[in-house]
Amino acid sequence: MDSILTPLLQQPALLVGAMSVLGLLVGSFLNVVVHRLPLMMEREWKQECRSLLELPEAAPEPPLDLVRPRSRCPACAAPIGAHDNVPVLSWLLLRGRCRHCGVAIGARYPLVELFTGLVTGYAAWHFGTATGDLGSTAVLLRVLAAALLCWYLITLALIDYDTKLLPDSLTQPLLWAGIIVAFFGLFATSLEAAVLGAVFGYLSLWSVYWLFKLVTGKEGMGFGDFKLLAALGAWLGWQALPVLILLSSAVGAVLGIGLIATGLVKRSEPIPFGPYLALAGIITLFWGDAVGNLFAPGRGL
Repeated sequence: MDSILTPLLQQPALLVGAMSVLGLLVGSFLNVVVHRLPLMMEREWKQECRSLLELPEAAPEPPLDLVRPRSRCPACAAPIGAHDNVPVLSWLLLRGRCRHCGVAIGARYPLVELFTGLVTGYAAWHFGTATGDLGSTAVLLRVLAAALLCWYLITLALIDYDTKLLPDSLTQPLLWAGIIVAFFGLFATSLEAAVLGAVFGYLSLWSVYWLFKLVTGKEGMGFGDFKLLAALGAWLGWQALPVLILLSSAVGAVLGIGLIATGLVKRSEPIPFGPYLALAGIITLFWGDAVGNLFAPGRGL
């Protein structure tokens, strides 16, 4: 196996380039997940409600999963061909419009693809070439693990932003994946630190939730936030939790004030916390030690 991957592992530019292209392709798929997973969940909830209420079965609906149906234009429902589904490039060539009806296609799609590609390429550089430890499949596994975490966080951030939901079908596998990564020692996080990170990550926000509710009588955040921080604690260890909480709070304050100031969000409208946790997770993954040093004793801001 090592001999097959040797050219990739020993050529930094090749590794970063290959992972960047993979990230672009994955970013295209993440757009599908972000759009369809909430719809799939809504269908499931409706079926469960009909069953609990003993209502007649609803009329059969067209298949809907992460593969079916093929990607379509939201305006004219025309299927999008493979040549029009090349990440970023197709959107640019079509000038951000549907080939069939000419309706504008949002810039968010190529931006998600581009961001995913950049983050994936950087993960290859940071955990692969920058360490100077090339030449083994362990490096590639470490890079893929870091990329997987980023892909999950991007997906969760966008779903939470759109729907104010953090699906268990994403947060729970992410938590267990962090435990597995720690077990095999792909990151510096030990198995003990990963387990404690998951426990303390969940309990920290759970405690804040109940304290806020007791004081104000309102719910300040959802249970999905607890599970997301638990998953990040499993990946990054309990030592990273203070940095994660500080970063997510700081990012949330800055972006929240900006969204309200620009009128994109009303002051009375609740703002999901998941995107800030996800962004803090990506920052901590790559630069956690540097950020932590800023808050070390004697190194205050």
